[in-house]
Amino acid sequence: MSRKRQILLLGFAFLLTAAEDAVARGPFTVGTLMADPGKRVSGFLEVPAGVDAGTRIPVTLLHGANDGPVLALIAGTHGYEYAPIIALQKLRGQIDPAQLSGTVILVHVANLPSFLGRTIYYSPVDGKNLNRVYPGKVDGTVSERIAYTITTEIIERAHAVADLHCGDGNEALRPYTYWMKGGNATVDEGSRQMALAFGLDHIVIDTNRPADPQASVYTANTAITRGKPAITTETGGLGDTRAEWVGLAERGVWNLLRHFKMLPGEPARAEAVVWLDTYEVLRSPETGIFYAAVQPGHTVARGALLGRLTDFFGNQLAEIRAPLAGVVNYVVATPPVSQGEPLAMVSHILAEEGK
Repeated sequence: MSRKRQILLLGFAFLLTAAEDAVARGPFTVGTLMADPGKRVSGFLEVPAGVDAGTRIPVTLLHGANDGPVLALIAGTHGYEYAPIIALQKLRGQIDPAQLSGTVILVHVANLPSFLGRTIYYSPVDGKNLNRVYPGKVDGTVSERIAYTITTEIIERAHAVADLHCGDGNEALRPYTYWMKGGNATVDEGSRQMALAFGLDHIVIDTNRPADPQASVYTANTAITRGKPAITTETGGLGDTRAEWVGLAERGVWNLLRHFKMLPGEPARAEAVVWLDTYEVLRSPETGIFYAAVQPGHTVARGALLGRLTDFFGNQLAEIRAPLAGVVNYVVATPPVSQGEPLAMVSHILAEEGK
């Protein structure tokens, strides 16, 4: 067979395969939402009433005109973490599905009861932390039913997941990303590359997440225990919606889209990354009023004063000191604290690049 005829036959085979792929690419569905290729659809996932009131989850599907992976972006797991919520609302209109390869699922506000109730950490309905009840229960309380819906309708449909957080309404925070290692080398490396691509210059290496997919606890960890790379990002705090914080989440999402070749171009990675391995969250020994002595991003020595806890009359109850030398990831920057709640997080700085 002549070289020219071989090229023609190969070209014909390529066109035939492309045509078959185009025909095969149909609509993408999540719950009752359905988006055709190249289209954008927004609506709600319903969380039915059970032992308590039901709720709904606002979602947008951006179903690309071309084949590619499914990336789930989840904001509002904690309802007072506004920066990523605003970022996804802006990105909804900025990402053109006609130019997209693959599909993006935007979960605009995972925890609508907390968002509308303006509560930190916990749902005003059942008092539970949504990011501690995964993979959820179909017959549980509302937080557990939200987690079950997101697990079955979002996480299990995705190839990769980014859980987008910021400091809660009481937390001042220095932006960083969690790279969670679950023991599967392929998934761990995929998650590491996502963390690098997102572009934040502080990355916390977390090796202490549960391995049981039926008791995964955390949103991103639910994806990891199901064989999907995932990260958790932190990009603001204190209910702040200024452009600098919202913009960090926006840029991170654009970077992920380029990382996964869903859009052309290369992600704008951080020029240099500070890797953080061991970390500890300091919790309040009693209920009272907290006076922070440090700012997020400060480096501290072991034993350094992080803040003072007083009773409601100003009498000192405790000094909160750093358990290790490192960087302050976040610190509570509003006065009220309850026993057992976080006061600060300190992470050890790794001397070499995280592997």
